[in-house]
Amino acid sequence: MKRLYILLFTILSFMTSNAQNKFNLLVGTYTNTCDSKGIYVYEFNAVSGDFKLKNSTEKSVSPSYLSISANNKFLYAVNENGTESAVSAFTYDAPTGKLKLLNTNASLGADPCHLINDDKNVIVANYSGGSIAVFKKNADGSITEGQQLIQHEGKGPNAARQEKAHVHMVAFSPDKKFVLSNDLGEDKIYIYKYNPGSSHEILTLKGTVDVKKGSGPRHLTFSKDGKFVYLVQELDATLTTLSYDKAGSLKVLAETSILAKDFKGGTGAAAIKISPDGKFLYVTDRVDANNISVYQIQKDGKIKFVEQESTLGKGPRDFAIDPTGNYLLVGHQYTNDIIIFKRDKATGKLTKTGKKIELCSPVGLVFTKIK
Repeated sequence: MKRLYILLFTILSFMTSNAQNKFNLLVGTYTNTCDSKGIYVYEFNAVSGDFKLKNSTEKSVSPSYLSISANNKFLYAVNENGTESAVSAFTYDAPTGKLKLLNTNASLGADPCHLINDDKNVIVANYSGGSIAVFKKNADGSITEGQQLIQHEGKGPNAARQEKAHVHMVAFSPDKKFVLSNDLGEDKIYIYKYNPGSSHEILTLKGTVDVKKGSGPRHLTFSKDGKFVYLVQELDATLTTLSYDKAGSLKVLAETSILAKDFKGGTGAAAIKISPDGKFLYVTDRVDANNISVYQIQKDGKIKFVEQESTLGKGPRDFAIDPTGNYLLVGHQYTNDIIIFKRDKATGKLTKTGKKIELCSPVGLVFTKIK
């Protein structure tokens, strides 16, 4: 009998461990360049690096960036489609990967490229529109029509890319008291006080921080302790470290370049993310570079260069690190694949596995729990 209990315990432990190492990978795509249904859901094994397709939307127009609700039951996506752009809400059944459209509303600005959500609101960055739109959540997870629209005004020295405001990202502060927004067109980070329960004045401007002229701030991420912000600038590949305090104040501390010293060609810095343990920072670059840079985060917030590797494709628009930190997956907009890298947790270094997911124009990657 004792042996039977031990055997059952061993089997149960194995099954539990195996389940904890499996996650859903949700992928947003562009649908106007190749054959895509929109959003795809894969099961990903964080031990082996294996994957399998679970589900997809029936048809969603260019859902390029995705945001999952905290309870893992709803998905929100931008529909990047010029002046006809929209924002969509879906129910999300994690075990099956099934997505069901709840509703869609106009994004109130052209080409939304980023969004975030909490229990009360969905906040969207309209790139070409140069604006931020806020949508309230209904009880069933659907979204209202836009309740607030904040229009940015201004331009930068790069006449081709900074002819007007271009809002590229919105991000909650760790305590959710503020929302930060990068404006590529103005070389500014906007800081808004967040009033989640308000009907129409959900965001109120606290202030702005200027960054390097002509650099084009794109994406940022907070350090694990919330004391530092790391910002990547698309136009000149600058990587900026800023201090952050709970009063919502930012201060530029240091700047470096993610370009190799001997690099010649086009650059288009893209995504920036931190490993689950908070010890390493990763940044992708596109156009001619098509690589990913790895930095170690020091205790004082400073960063130390580790390595730079090819992403093995063209247009690494986004990437995601699985929740265990074992793998890093890079989505390539132009070579239509997601390359799977093994990640060394101790050194932060990446090695190719030879595994890849082939699909049309992947541009937004998010991991979620299966249950």
